[in-house]
Amino acid sequence: MLYYLFKYLQETYDLPGAGVFEFITFRAASAVIVSLIISLFFGKSLIGLLRKRQAAETIRQLGLDGENAKKGTPTMGGLIILAAIIVPTLLFARLDNIYIILMLVATVCLGLIGFVDDYIKIYRKDKKGLAGKFKVVGQVGVGVAIALGLHFSEDVVVREQTFITQDTVIPEGKTINEINNRLYYSTEKKTSTTTIPFVKNHEFDYSKILFWLDEDTANKYAWIIYLIVAVIVVVAVSNGANLTDGIDGLAAGSSAIIGFTLAVLAFISGNIIFSDYLDIMFIPYLSELVIFAAAFTGACVGFLWYNSFPAQVFMGDTGSLSLGGIIAVMALMIRKELLLPVLCGIFLVENLSVMMQVSYFKYTKKKHGEGRRIFKMSPLHHHYQKLGFAEPKIVTRFWIVGLMLAVLTIITFKLR
Repeated sequence: MLYYLFKYLQETYDLPGAGVFEFITFRAASAVIVSLIISLFFGKSLIGLLRKRQAAETIRQLGLDGENAKKGTPTMGGLIILAAIIVPTLLFARLDNIYIILMLVATVCLGLIGFVDDYIKIYRKDKKGLAGKFKVVGQVGVGVAIALGLHFSEDVVVREQTFITQDTVIPEGKTINEINNRLYYSTEKKTSTTTIPFVKNHEFDYSKILFWLDEDTANKYAWIIYLIVAVIVVVAVSNGANLTDGIDGLAAGSSAIIGFTLAVLAFISGNIIFSDYLDIMFIPYLSELVIFAAAFTGACVGFLWYNSFPAQVFMGDTGSLSLGGIIAVMALMIRKELLLPVLCGIFLVENLSVMMQVSYFKYTKKKHGEGRRIFKMSPLHHHYQKLGFAEPKIVTRFWIVGLMLAVLTIITFKLR
């Protein structure tokens, strides 16, 4: 909203300094600051309200050190994160941008799913919360809506630069521009191309999966493959973040690292100079997503003020389901969803540890009549708790691994 206000003031009254709102970097920095302020000041009030409403976390007896001390800690703190994401985005982003519109829709929908789950647990006294099938249906619905929106919107395109040489025949109507001391003309097109790491041209078109069809037919129906991938990504990352939210500060800190990395990737992919230098696809209008990613990062960092050990508030499913889903949707928009196994390696390992534990337990119980375990407890962070590691040490080491994975994700652009 402020973007339009200052643009009007600049165009109508030539207000000095109003033009600064044209810069993505200024608005992204402003979004971070406002999200931190909202987290810190709104967070304190919300925690008091949650205590007053007796919105306390139900602690499962897992035999872990310090779990009894967490009894009575307010939950549903994800509302702090959601407010700190949505408000700065509304203030500083261009609200006619397709990426911002879809991100706001996804954020509200995912937050609503998590809120209903927490509400049932707290006020209906049902420890299971919202039935798993309804949560999955909601996540699938978000994935389908985002995939269809991205695929069929005319504003979601990739711009290819054709550099001009002496032998280049320039199509009629094309505008010649200059970048990095080279002349080029641009072509915008709808495509189902995404980024794949560790290969020569680091691009992959989903239509290639339909290899048995002719090229035109494969391109026509590639959106079906993309939709399936989008749903899997949203459900997997959302549940991965949910499983990671088991000890103080782990999910919020890990999400902040991932969010900052996605902000960098969005800035690079939405900037013609940097995308050309790194030889990656240039996505017009995407740079506006940097503002949302900046607000997301600020919200996660601000939430740590109250969620770091010992936590004064838990995010609940309102926060954890939203964080994972938002990360998945941003990755889809930046066309970096196939990089998520690296970038979200913490979420992936937490997910796998549960799957391995449950599968092995069922297998050994069927074979030997007694279930056996790979880990002392899953998800993985509980395994280290059982080994006697203190919560802050586990969280800090997971953050360090998350930082390493974030750096690896970025340098994949030069590893081909």
